[in-house]
Amino acid sequence: MKTKTLKPINNTGSQSRFFHLFVVPGMIFLLIFNYLPMFGLVMAFQDFVPAKGFFGSKFVGLKHFQYMLQLPDIGRVIRNTLIIAVGKIFFGMILAIAFAILLNEIRMKFLKSTVQTIVYLPHFLSWVVLAAVAVNLFNLDGSVNQILASIGIGKINFLGSNQVFRKLIIGTDVWKEFGYNSVVYLAAITGIDPSLHEAAAIDGASWWKRIWHITIPGMLPIIMLMTAMNLTSVLSAGFDQVYNLYSPIVYESGDVLDTYVYRIGLVGRQYSFGAAVGLARSAVATLMMVTANHLTDRLTGQRIY
Repeated sequence: MKTKTLKPINNTGSQSRFFHLFVVPGMIFLLIFNYLPMFGLVMAFQDFVPAKGFFGSKFVGLKHFQYMLQLPDIGRVIRNTLIIAVGKIFFGMILAIAFAILLNEIRMKFLKSTVQTIVYLPHFLSWVVLAAVAVNLFNLDGSVNQILASIGIGKINFLGSNQVFRKLIIGTDVWKEFGYNSVVYLAAITGIDPSLHEAAAIDGASWWKRIWHITIPGMLPIIMLMTAMNLTSVLSAGFDQVYNLYSPIVYESGDVLDTYVYRIGLVGRQYSFGAAVGLARSAVATLMMVTANHLTDRLTGQRIY
């Protein structure tokens, strides 16, 4: 008696089509809110008049880009943007790496989870909320200045001094984000072979030497990858934070490209010029992203995309 062999039913194609349906809402969202608005970039090459629309406004070519390069303020704005953005990236990364290393040393699960929750929480709060907290802490009558006055240092005008304002912006952003940014570095640490630390400890290596020669080299590919990814935001110093903390007094040190475009393009109703500045910034960010992706691939063998 012959027995029939049953062939397995291949449902891979139908299953994959079913799962692809879950991607459709996200793709529609991206299309509506990310790709369709890019048509507005045509304003950068027009003398845009809202009443005439895109098709009725006059095309002027690179007029607004040339005007942007001739402005006396643009150099100061770009310098402020670079200083603040690079400061956030550098100090935020250093503190996140250090915190991840120290957090990994905690052996009590309850204490570890409690510390993680405390330092992660600020990331999920809006700068509208945190800016109000920062203003109450750092204004002339705030808690920080009262402490400084009580120990004889004197009050510091954190929110109105061009010498201090950048440091306040960088410091508050690092405080807000370092806990959340440490997640990826903590994951990199857990991927390091524990036997390497055990062998080094047996050979008499101190904790610091094990961190320097085992932990940090093991984290290096992730550090390089995150550095490359952060470079793409080097011309974005954080509009929401700066806008909620700065004032005309500190425009000299605190005015960045995002706030400059907002003030000139929207408040000043120079839509075409604002679009030109925004497009130039996006073009530089794209170039830096491609360069960072290439360097990361050469140095670590990993690509951003």
